[in-house]
Parts: sequence; structure tokens; C-alpha cells
Amino acid sequence: MKEAMFYKRLNGKVECLLCPRHCIIPEGKVGFCRNRKNINGKLYAIGYGKVCSLAIDPIEKKPLYHFYPGSKVLSLAIAGCNFRCLHCQNWEVSQASPLEVPYRELSPEEVVYIAKNYNSPGVCYTYTEPTVYYEFMYDTAKIARENGLFNVMVTNGYIEENPLKSLPMDAMNIDIKGNEEFYKKICGAELEPVLRTCKLAKKLGIWVEITNLIVPGYNDNLEDILFIIEFVRDELGKETPLHFTRFHPDYKLLDVPPTPVEILEKARDLALQMGLKYVYIGNVPGHEGENTYCPKCGALLIKRDIFSIDIVNLDLKNKICLVCGEKIDIIC
Repeated sequence: MKEAMFYKRLNGKVECLLCPRHCIIPEGKVGFCRNRKNINGKLYAIGYGKVCSLAIDPIEKKPLYHFYPGSKVLSLAIAGCNFRCLHCQNWEVSQASPLEVPYRELSPEEVVYIAKNYNSPGVCYTYTEPTVYYEFMYDTAKIARENGLFNVMVTNGYIEENPLKSLPMDAMNIDIKGNEEFYKKICGAELEPVLRTCKLAKKLGIWVEITNLIVPGYNDNLEDILFIIEFVRDELGKETPLHFTRFHPDYKLLDVPPTPVEILEKARDLALQMGLKYVYIGNVPGHEGENTYCPKCGALLIKRDIFSIDIVNLDLKNKICLVCGEKIDIIC
């Protein structure tokens, strides 16, 4: 355990200030995320160092398509989440306490050592919701950066402004799941804090990519898709990559069918027509919507086959299209 950051004491109780929930936690109890506990009037991160998942992943799996493409990144998780998504694909660990799942005790220094030993250029905080294991992520990210490694975060975006501003983070893939009703009904959360996180991350100079999982019957209508596209274009910038991904039945939405590919294609086409430069289709292996194309001339720049990539007409060093010379928005 480690004493938590971002909380205040309230006469025996504590108020967690890490995420927008602001849990008021009595003595001996844990917050909504199951990761932070009031012990004798102090808030502790009880999952600190209790790593339940550790793997070397293609960065495209996150998905991050414009940040060090083709790299393999050390990815880790600690159990817990500040959402209760009915369709969660990692519910066995996200909807559990760090003490309820098998884990391996690791220090931030050991994580960085493993990353360097496997020649990974960075560390990714993913699989569950990294915000809930903030202290371990923060400590690891600081050491990783000191060692020349990058830090990336795959997140639901439910984090307060001060914790986000304090993180040494280089890239984030942030889920925008749907409209306000979707958040309340499916996720047990609110939309506005997520949009605020997206805008703040861009302002802080963090590379941002957005993912929208389209769930049939819940957020697949034209109004919801237009909302996502317009927010990304108008608030984050047309250079911000947007990933429309296919839903597969899981957890408590087993009766919902997979997303028809045609809906994903229509969403992508609409986003491109509305001015976004890089729009992708996810969870449909082999689809051309996985590839990166030049936003000016349409030349194929990066061909993707699941998580393997081929650089085709892209000068990565100078970040330009080799066909027309267009500057490509990419970090490598």
C-alpha cells in the first residue's frame, strides 16, 4: 500500500479527489473503484504494485496508430475501475478489487527495468482503468521518462484536472462512449468530465487519439455518431485520429449482436467527409479502414493487418507523404 494522492480528510472520513466521483469514504471502506481505502483517516492506494496483467503489446493494439507506429510497448494493469460498463471486455479484472485477482508484486523500478530489458520504447497503462492506480502509474511514469521511455495511457477519461496535469504522459487513447444517456445507462458515469479530459489532454500537449465503440441499439444512430465526429473536429482538431470500433457481445450485454460492419463504414465515411484527416475502423481484421491514407492525395501510407504494419509511402523521418509531400500528423 501507499498513501494516496489527491484527497482530503473529513473528520474520520476522506474525500477522494482523483476522479469526478469524489467518493466520500468512511473508515475501513473503499471507494467506488475498489482501489482506494480509508485506513485510520488516511486514504491508501491498496493496489499499489499489485500488477494483474503484464505483456509486450503492439502499440496498435491500444489503439494508437499515429504514435510510434510498429513499436512494441510494455503494457500493465492493476485491477479496478471507476466505471461499471455493462459491455466491458476486461470485466474479470476491471470489476474486481486488486486483492481479488491474482497479481505479481512489482515496483516502478522493476517495471522500467523490464521495459528496457525487452527493448520497449515505453510503458502503457491499460487493460483496466489506469486512473484508479494513479500512484503506481505516476511513480512508474516519472522513472520511465527519466530513462528515456515514453508513457501512454488507455483510459475512459474519468480523471480530475489536477491529477491529469501532474502526470508525465506522452499519449492517450481516450474512449468517448456515447451521449449522456449512454454514460448513465451503460457506464454508470457522466459524459462531461470525459470531454473535459480530452480537451485538457490536447492543451497539455499530450498526443490524443479517440475511440468510439459502436454498440447496436445504444449509440449507433446518426445523431450519436455526428456528436462524436463534431466534437473531435471542433474541439480536438481534425488531425486527431478517430477510431470507430466494432462491438462484440460480452459481460452483461451478451444479447446484443456484433456491430454491422456497414455502420462502421458509414461512420468512417461521414467523418472523412466532415473534414477529419485520419479515421479508422477497429475490430474488423483485414479491413481497409485499418490503414492510414494521406489526407491530401489518398495514397496508402501505412498498411495494417491486425497488429502488423507495413510502411508504404510514408517518410517517417520527415513525416511526409512520399507521393505528394503532405505533412502527416504522426509521432515517432
